[in-house]
Amino acid sequence: MSNRMKNIVVPLVAVLLGVLVGTIIMIATGYNAGSAFIALWNGAFGEIYYTGEVVRQVTPYILAGLAVAFAFRTGLFNIGVEGQLIVGWLAAVWVGVAFELPKFIHLPLAVLAAATAGALWAFIPGLLKAKFKVHEVIVTIMMNYVALHVTNYIIRTVLSEKSDRTEMIAESASLRSPFLEGLTDYSRLHWGILIALACVFIMWFLLEKTTKGYELRAVGFNQHASEYAGMSVSRNIILSMVISGAFAGLAGAMEALGTFGYAAIKGGFTGVGFDGIAVALLGGNGPIGIIFAALLFGSLKVGALNMPLEAGVPNELVDIIIALIVFFVAASYMIRILIDRISKKGVK
Repeated sequence: MSNRMKNIVVPLVAVLLGVLVGTIIMIATGYNAGSAFIALWNGAFGEIYYTGEVVRQVTPYILAGLAVAFAFRTGLFNIGVEGQLIVGWLAAVWVGVAFELPKFIHLPLAVLAAATAGALWAFIPGLLKAKFKVHEVIVTIMMNYVALHVTNYIIRTVLSEKSDRTEMIAESASLRSPFLEGLTDYSRLHWGILIALACVFIMWFLLEKTTKGYELRAVGFNQHASEYAGMSVSRNIILSMVISGAFAGLAGAMEALGTFGYAAIKGGFTGVGFDGIAVALLGGNGPIGIIFAALLFGSLKVGALNMPLEAGVPNELVDIIIALIVFFVAASYMIRILIDRISKKGVK
């Protein structure tokens, strides 16, 4: 079996194994697995409203997955997507509330502000990695908490003095679409899905079709060889983190300008940035794979809300299934060994 085929088969096997073990856990704990999965499907695709919500949930997942995957493809581990998303969310809302502009200026400006905020937040660990060899995993994890508490402070003291949330953004800065909402029985589906898909193309084109993308990937593969070839390792490390952070900031813009329209004081993380790690892993860090992985995770997250109502099954069991899928993806080398052995037996 070719490596390309393995890259397709391994995630599928991981998903099947995760669902299988999750089914066993449901049965062992006394729940009806069949009813649970029917309720899950109905909650994701049973009505056009739920389908619209799935696509709405998929939108930030795609961008968070791209943020993780872009860094990984260039040899870095950006675990700070959650924090970059949060500062992007705040920046988009700030622009959306503070200015009164025509829509063709206001909306792009708010989106750009979110991408810039995410990029600047990722610039710090990129700079520390490039100049002082500080491991980006440690810095990005710490900066998630800094982002959470700093944005809460700004919301509490600057943007909303007597409330735990900001004002609603101006309509001219909103990604909401009455057309898409009408098509999906008034779900929260918005135009952000087009931005997410455009970013999928941008990542593919940048990494696969440009000289700069080749440099970024080369530095990720071997820094010493890249430096010997005349590439600036430090500059490419910083650039990689900045681009990754921009994708994460855009994920925050999707929530700020599309789903909610405001920023609120958060008691904890949104989870979207961390789920982006799972999306990137399952998608094989490839743009197309990330779309399908985001669709799976979005379907599970939205469909799970229907499980307690229709089947009496706790929706936390879906989180267990997601964790199992990630586990099997992380242990993909075992699946590859199994596939190789099956292939060899088939040849004999």
